[in-house]
Amino acid sequence: MDSASIIMLAVLVLLVAMSAYFSATETAFSSLNRVRLKSKAENGDKRAALALELEEDYDRLLSTILIGNNIVNITATTIATLLFVKLLGNRSGPTVSTVVLTIVILIFGEISPKSLAKESPEAFAMFSAPILRFFLALLRPVNFLFTQWKKLLTKVFHKSGEEGITEEELITMVDQAEDEGGLDRHESELIRSAIEFGDMEVEEILTPRVDIVAVEDTATMDEIAKLFAENGYSRLPVYHEDIDDIIGVIHEKDFHAARYHGMCDVSAITSSVLYTTGNTKISELLRILQREKAHMVIVVDEYGGTEGLATMEDIVEELVGEIWDEHDEIIEEFKKQEDGSYLISCNADLTDLYDLFSIRGDCDANTVSGWVMEQIGRIPEEGDRFTADGLDVTVTQVDHRRVMEIKVVVLPEAPGEEEK
Repeated sequence: MDSASIIMLAVLVLLVAMSAYFSATETAFSSLNRVRLKSKAENGDKRAALALELEEDYDRLLSTILIGNNIVNITATTIATLLFVKLLGNRSGPTVSTVVLTIVILIFGEISPKSLAKESPEAFAMFSAPILRFFLALLRPVNFLFTQWKKLLTKVFHKSGEEGITEEELITMVDQAEDEGGLDRHESELIRSAIEFGDMEVEEILTPRVDIVAVEDTATMDEIAKLFAENGYSRLPVYHEDIDDIIGVIHEKDFHAARYHGMCDVSAITSSVLYTTGNTKISELLRILQREKAHMVIVVDEYGGTEGLATMEDIVEELVGEIWDEHDEIIEEFKKQEDGSYLISCNADLTDLYDLFSIRGDCDANTVSGWVMEQIGRIPEEGDRFTADGLDVTVTQVDHRRVMEIKVVVLPEAPGEEEK
C-alpha cells in the first residue's frame, strides 16, 4: 500500500469518527434532561450552560448536525470508493467499498455512538457543545438556506393551534420520573394530587348528611358537652328544628369558655357558617375558607337542604393523604383477607376501589356505597350478591337503608380473555 492509499485510509478513519460524533451528538441533545442540565448550569458549570443555550435553538442545532453528518458520510463514501478501486480494480472495488463502508458506518458511525450517548446524554452534550458551536458558525450560510426552506414548508403545511401539555401528559411525566428514580413514591403522589386537585369538586370529599354530628339550637349545655366528649370534634354545626336548617357552628373552645363562666344561651356562642354547593371546585373552596378565616362549610343540595359538610382538613387530605390525630379512630377501608378476598368499607372512595383492582368503571357515584346501590338497583340487603367489572361482590353489613361493608373476590380471567 503506497503513501497515497495510507493517507486516504487515515482520512477515511477520521471521517467515520466525525460521523460517530455527529450521530452521538444528535442522540444526546434529543434525549437530555433539561432540568438536570439547568441545575448544573445554575451551579456554575459553563459547559452545561453552553449546552443549554445550544439546545434552546434545537431546529438550527439539528440542521447543523444533519448537514455535517451527511457531508461526512458522502465524503467518506467517495474516498472509500477511490481507495478500493485503486486496491481492487474497477470491477470489484465499488461493490466491496459499498459493503464495507455500510457495515463500518452502521456499527461505528451510527449504532455504537448513539447507544453510548443514550446512556449519558447530558455528559455527552456538555462534551460536544464547544465543538458543536464551531460547526454552527461554519455551517451558518447553509443553515440559513435550510431555515428559509423550513419557513416555506411551514406556510404550506400550516398547523392550526399548538396544543399545550395536558394533565394526562403531566401525570405520565411524573410516573416516568418516579420509575427513573428522580422522585420517590411519596413525592410523586404529592405531585399527582396537586395536578388533579383543581378538577375535584366538593361533593367528592364532603361528609354526607347522615354522618353529620350536629346540635339543635335548643340543646342544653350538658347535651352539647356530651356530644363534644363522645365525638372528639372541635366544631359542631347548630341547626334549628331540622338538619336542613343549619344556622351556625359552635367552637369547642368557645363552648368550654362560656360554660366556665356559667353561660346557658347557645346562640351567644354560635358563630356564622359558610354555605356552598357540591359542584364547587375544592381549589376555589380552599381560597374561600382562607379568605373568610373559616374551617367548615355546609354543602347544600339543589333544593336548599343539607347535603353534607366539608372542612379544611378534608381539602388538605386530598393533597397529602389522610391526617390522623390522637382522637381519630383509624379505619382501614380495604382489608385483605387470608383467602385473598377483600373486606371494603362502603364509605371508601370509588376511584380507590378502581385503582386497587385496576379496572375502569363508568359509575357516576363517588363512594363504594353508591356503586353497590347502582349495581343492585334497589336498597341493598345483607347477603345480596352481584358480579361487576371482574369482581364477585357480596354485601356483608347493612345499617338500616345504608350498605356499610362488602366482600370482594377477584374473578379468574376466562381463557383467551387477555388476547381480546
